[in-house]
Parts: sequence; C-alpha cells; structure tokens
Amino acid sequence: MAKYSTTITWNREGAPFTDGRYSRAHAWRFDGGLTVPASSSPHVVPVPYSDPANVDPEEAFVAALSSCHMLWFLSLAAKRGFVVDEYRDEAEGTMGYNDAGRQVMTHVLLKPHVIFSKLQVPTDADVSALHHQAHEKCYIANSVKTVVDIQGQWSFRQDRQAEPSSYD
Repeated sequence: MAKYSTTITWNREGAPFTDGRYSRAHAWRFDGGLTVPASSSPHVVPVPYSDPANVDPEEAFVAALSSCHMLWFLSLAAKRGFVVDEYRDEAEGTMGYNDAGRQVMTHVLLKPHVIFSKLQVPTDADVSALHHQAHEKCYIANSVKTVVDIQGQWSFRQDRQAEPSSYD
C-alpha cells in the first residue's frame, strides 16, 4: 500500500509561548518538495496569532475532499467518453459539535461546476451517476465520518459559451 509523508515545521521565534501569544504560522512541506504556508484558522485563534493568508487545517480538509472527488470524477468521465473542459468546485466545510460535545467538521458541501465538451453530451443522470461513483471511490471521503454532500452543476461548450444545467 502507498505511504504518504508531510513535514510540518514551526518556530517560536522568541515569543514567550506560555502566555499563548505566539504565532501559529508554520509550513507544510510535501514529499514532492512543495512548501505551503499554513496557520491555525483565524476562526479558532485570533489574528495576529493566526495568519489568514495561510492555509489552515480545516481548509485543507475541505480541499482534500474536493480534490479527491474531482480526480475520481475526471477519471470516471474519461472512461465513459465524456470530455471535461473545466471543473470548478467552491466547496464549503461547516464546523459544529458532535454527540460527545467535541468540535468537528460536521458537513462538507461540494459544489462542482463541470463544463463538458459537446463531443459526447452527458445527461443529468450520467453526471449524477459520475458524482455518486466518484464519492464512493474517493479515498478521503471513505476515511472520514463527516457527511459529504455534492450539489453540482454541469454544462457544455457551444461557441465558447457555457449553458448551465444542474442536478441533485
């Protein structure tokens, strides 16, 4: 089985620390060499101790779910002969409390808008089935307890204009 690694680095940079007044900014370094500036969420730790310009773990969680779903969707669409020109997801995650009173990501809503080429036009049922299959295959979605819903749209290219459609 595959193994994935990430190196997380943080430095106190002379802050007193025990008073809680230290920066939560840190870095994520991935095995391919990319370094991403990260921080706690400003919804959890106030600025200036969080850096709102950096990626926070909650955003990364939502992005990982969205990215995994998209990659499976693209793979499945290609196998079915549907040509995807663009895919954009403005995914949202909602924090709340679980039954044990712990704060958790309670819900993730994926809102993909897929633009297909008109080479082979999918039906609403085709697109809905592709999203269902992508969700079933997504490793990240299969690894979490969070409810993940998909509320997508699709369209196709015709003279460079997108004609939207939607499905549930």
